[in-house]
Amino acid sequence: MNAPFAPAITGEVIEFQLNGSKVVALANETIIQAAQRHGVDIPHLCHKPGMRPDGNCRACMVEITGERVLAPSCCRTPTAGMEVSSNSPRALRAQKMIVELLAADVPEKLYKLDSELEYWKRALGVGRPRFEPRRQPTPDLSHPAMAVHLDACIQCTRCVRACREEQVNDVIGYAFRGAGSEIVFDLGDPMGSSTCVACGECVQACPTGALAPAHEAYLAPVDRVVPSVCPYCGVGCQLDYYVNDNRIVRVEGRDGPANHDRLCVKGRFGSDYVHHPQRLLKPLIRKPDVPKSADFVMDPADPWAVFREATWQEALDVAGGTLKRLREVHGSHALAGFGSAKGSNEEAYLFQKLVRTGFGSNNVDHCTRLCHASSVAALLEGIGSGAVSNPVMDVLQAEVVLLIGANPVVNHPVAATWIKNAAKRGTKLILVEPRRSELARHATYFLQLKPDSDVALLNAMLHTIIEEGLVAQSFVANRTHGYEELKNNVAGYSPEAMAAVCGIPASTIRAVARLYASSRGSMILWGMGISQHIHGTDNARCLIALSLITGQVGRPGTGLHPLRGQNNVQGASDVGLIPMMYPDYQRVDNVDVEKGFEALWGKTLDPKPGLTVVEIMDAVYAGQIRGMYIMGENPAMSDPDVKHAREALAKLDMLVVQDIFLTETGYLADVILPASAFPEKTGTFTNTDRAVQLGRQALQLPGDARQDLWIIVEMPKRLGRHWRYTHPR
Repeated sequence: MNAPFAPAITGEVIEFQLNGSKVVALANETIIQAAQRHGVDIPHLCHKPGMRPDGNCRACMVEITGERVLAPSCCRTPTAGMEVSSNSPRALRAQKMIVELLAADVPEKLYKLDSELEYWKRALGVGRPRFEPRRQPTPDLSHPAMAVHLDACIQCTRCVRACREEQVNDVIGYAFRGAGSEIVFDLGDPMGSSTCVACGECVQACPTGALAPAHEAYLAPVDRVVPSVCPYCGVGCQLDYYVNDNRIVRVEGRDGPANHDRLCVKGRFGSDYVHHPQRLLKPLIRKPDVPKSADFVMDPADPWAVFREATWQEALDVAGGTLKRLREVHGSHALAGFGSAKGSNEEAYLFQKLVRTGFGSNNVDHCTRLCHASSVAALLEGIGSGAVSNPVMDVLQAEVVLLIGANPVVNHPVAATWIKNAAKRGTKLILVEPRRSELARHATYFLQLKPDSDVALLNAMLHTIIEEGLVAQSFVANRTHGYEELKNNVAGYSPEAMAAVCGIPASTIRAVARLYASSRGSMILWGMGISQHIHGTDNARCLIALSLITGQVGRPGTGLHPLRGQNNVQGASDVGLIPMMYPDYQRVDNVDVEKGFEALWGKTLDPKPGLTVVEIMDAVYAGQIRGMYIMGENPAMSDPDVKHAREALAKLDMLVVQDIFLTETGYLADVILPASAFPEKTGTFTNTDRAVQLGRQALQLPGDARQDLWIIVEMPKRLGRHWRYTHPR
């Protein structure tokens, strides 16, 4: 497991004896790790792969020939020729005694069906303990997502290490001494009123269920475990759905490349929306006597005040038939579609294909326009690729991390844990933000610049690097062009001149520029605080220039990483859900590219780039676009000018909305198509690292809701395009 506290494995090996057999340990590998690799299971409770060894439970004691006392195998590394026994009478007697003593202090009631303490009791043949139990603390049920039953706590400190060393939230501590020792939250606060962020890492770490999901989720039966991916942010954490009777009982993290078992509050506890009573279960058609208006008060629990139920046949015929009529009467540019950054790559690909071949225009877009479109434009221009150059995990190999315009603790919590881990290990964090965020306490430099002064600050850093001779000359000469123009452009942006503009002292700007340029490896991560400006592209250009003139790209621990927002905003752009590009960022106005896709799709295509999200809304308001198909987007809430967006949507002759709930956009629809939630579908999703991962269907669809892919395939049949749909196995 590639976790911050995993041992550094080298090619060196050590041969020693384990239970009479010769085995090999890798360098820096502990006895218990080597034993597990060779299939020898040594009792353990405080040990957990990926965590720092603590050695406090003493259940893993082994006997080493020639040594007077037993040794904890989780903390001890073998030496060449060492003779270790985990099953000698002396070692077994110690292991059983420890497990019995721990069992004496916990209640007979289980809080977790697969309690590790119960497992080792059975494995070692430990029956009812002979010792008096301790005085038991009362339960703490103050938190809405987690239950605290410290009567089951064996004080292994796995929760402490998970909170303080993995997540670096510093909420859980170990207080008092001797028999009075206990796990506490902050200064002994109830968990629900502490500073806990509900990541649940402590719950997943706890071996006994002393910390557990609320409502006795650990005691619920499970009929299957489905590996999948988190549906929320762009980090792309892998997870397991624990399912019983078509309901998600609980969620736990998997060892995926982006998260290594970790999850945040949304990924771990945010799946109950799937079972919400306000899910759309039937196709809906607007009642003819209910006019559309931008001024409305929505009741998502009562769609029947505005809509009537319909069959799928009727709903699709009305939706597709009306869109076809609008295309024939007003032309192909009178239609547009919004796809979803929450859907799969397959759904995004088919949706953009539907708009281009069924509607006849390139008027297709999604929320990337309100996200990192400026970053993509700058990256395509500057390095030829509209995506990250390296994964978030590379912060663990960086010497310097420049984080600007982002608050990953809130928006990308698991990514933030890797940044905090890196800072704890000595990586110097440069945080640039107008507001002080939680990461500021981990930063070597916190630059609280004036809002909208990013270009001034970054140009001053570029000026310093050039003026002080910190440019990577060979890299610039061999791998870039336009350096002289850049040099001339920033000549007038000295730190002394820009200090008043950005509010950062010139000496600090120079120190940060030197640190970034001269480190062994510097990495830049940025968010929408950089991209969502009228000069967002210039902001990103400056960051790219910083990376290129210092050669801080192309190696582990270096590079450029725009933190993508939603779970598949990267993939949706990659597969062409944008108005000016076909899949793989091939321009729609490139004749050769156009001919290739015409041959692939069997349809003459529009050579003119389509309208963006914002331009489409303006065109709708102006009456130029008369019909829209919106899948999984809610522009009536997310558009920068909500009043304008609602007024525009209310003017459409036909608005088809495909979603799982009645949204504000759905309230203005003519036809609503009930779709599949994330755990109800199978598809691939591309995370911010540009890793393509498979999300697997864990639940059957409720009511008469249908798979998004099925709906997207049915719609073009009403537009004269006939596709086939095969349900993914």
